[in-house]
Amino acid sequence: MSKGVTVWFTGLPCSGKTTIADRLGEVLRGRGEKVERLDGDTVRKGLTSDLGFSKEDRAENIKRVTFVAKLLTRNEVKVLATFVSPYIDRRQKTREEIGEFMMVYVRTPVKECIRRDVKGMYAKALAGEIKGFTGIDDPYEEPVNPELVVDTDKETIEESVQKVLAEMEKRGYL
Repeated sequence: MSKGVTVWFTGLPCSGKTTIADRLGEVLRGRGEKVERLDGDTVRKGLTSDLGFSKEDRAENIKRVTFVAKLLTRNEVKVLATFVSPYIDRRQKTREEIGEFMMVYVRTPVKECIRRDVKGMYAKALAGEIKGFTGIDDPYEEPVNPELVVDTDKETIEESVQKVLAEMEKRGYL
């Protein structure tokens, strides 16, 4: 029987979290795995539409997502969660609550994230139109001991996906 796990992708906005997780989901589904995607943009349209972007609201957003991920994980689902989740303390609480958990730090220089930003969010933040934007005027606390680091400015999407698959296999999730 397949074991559930939450693979939590954290990193700056536009670092590549969603791209890698979407591709990983395709590969896992192709192998017959039960997969669920929890993504910051889609979750905020439904589950957490009442929240803003203050530190407190961001923490509540992740708290709710953690609850959903925990339920799915214990039902043998591979949960691929993509959230900036900028604060170490909240990520640690998520890890503890879910249990079967693997953190992937999508490490990408802010300059590269700005280059990739199709929505123009970084430009607005740099112009002062958006306050509290992670990586510009709000901190991103880098993970201390993630299970895996992918460097999307140096690796292809496929290379990053293969690294995640290898780590999942090593830890007995595949």
